[in-house]
Formats: sequence, structure tokens, C-alpha cells
Amino acid sequence: MRKLMASPIIATVLVGLSSPAQAAGLPQLDISKFPPQIIWLVLTFTVLYLVMSRVALPRVSQVLEERQRRIEDYLGKAEDLQKEARAAAEAYEESLAEARAEAHRVMVDTISRIAEDSARQQARLSEHLDAQTRSAEQHIDQARDAAMASLDQVAGDVAQASTEKLIGETLNKKEVAAVVARIMEERR
Repeated sequence: MRKLMASPIIATVLVGLSSPAQAAGLPQLDISKFPPQIIWLVLTFTVLYLVMSRVALPRVSQVLEERQRRIEDYLGKAEDLQKEARAAAEAYEESLAEARAEAHRVMVDTISRIAEDSARQQARLSEHLDAQTRSAEQHIDQARDAAMASLDQVAGDVAQASTEKLIGETLNKKEVAAVVARIMEERR
């Protein structure tokens, strides 16, 4: 409130002070010349307003709109590029997954082929070893039979020779061979 009352007082003091300023040659403070200055001020600001509103501001507005349009275009292009990048990344991931699946399939196929080859080789080796084992068993059986046949004869000869030496009697070869054969048969 005090400021409102102080304003007219200050204005009166300033008007009173303008007389010495006018006397000293300061025409801008001469109140009698204010109306034409105000008219020129209004006229100048009106012209400036019209020029700004009709010429300068539409151009600035046009530049701003063009700039906004370019920004929106760039944002749209950026979104499109981002979508393309996502699609490329998805395609890459998909092809990578397919490659991994293919590699896994090839690995499984290779392992199964190796297992089949190994099984075939093992079967061939097993057959070969079985054949060798059968052959060796046959040779062993033949050698045993031959040894046993000669053992019967040797045992008979030993029994006959021991009996002769121990008791001094000669035994019949057929009887000794029959006894040795019976004992050998029991042992087998």
C-alpha cells in the first residue's frame, strides 16, 4: 500500500525535476513532447508487430515445422532401422539355432555310425576269436586224446614193468590194458 502511495509522489517529483532538465537541454524529459513520441512508439510497434506476424514469424514457424518434420522423419527411419536390426538379430539367432541343431544331428549321426562300425568290428573280432578258440580247443582236445591214448599205453607198460619188478610175475598185456583203461575212464 505504501508503494502505491509512493508512486504518484515519485511521478510528481520527477515532473518537477524535469523543468531543470528541460532548461539544461534534455528534450527527452520534456513532457510536452511525450504525445508525439507515444504516437511514433505505437506506430513503430504496430509496424514491427505486423512485419513480425506476417513475415518473420511465419518463416520462423515454417523453419521450426520443417525441423520438427525432419526430426519425426529421422525418428521414423530410426524406428525402421531398429526393427530391421531386430529382425536381422532374430534371423541370426534362428540360423544359429538351426546350425546348432544341424551340428547336433551330425554329431549324433557320426556317433551312431562309429558305434555301428565299432559293433561290426567287435562282432568280427569276436567271431574271429571264437573261431580261433574253437580251433585251439580242437587242437587241445586232439593233443589230450593223443596224450591220453599214449598215456594208456605208457601206464600199461609202467604197471606191467612195476609188477614184474615188485612181485616178479609177468602180467597179461590185455588184462593190464583193460585195468588201465577202466581206471583212466573213471578219472575222466
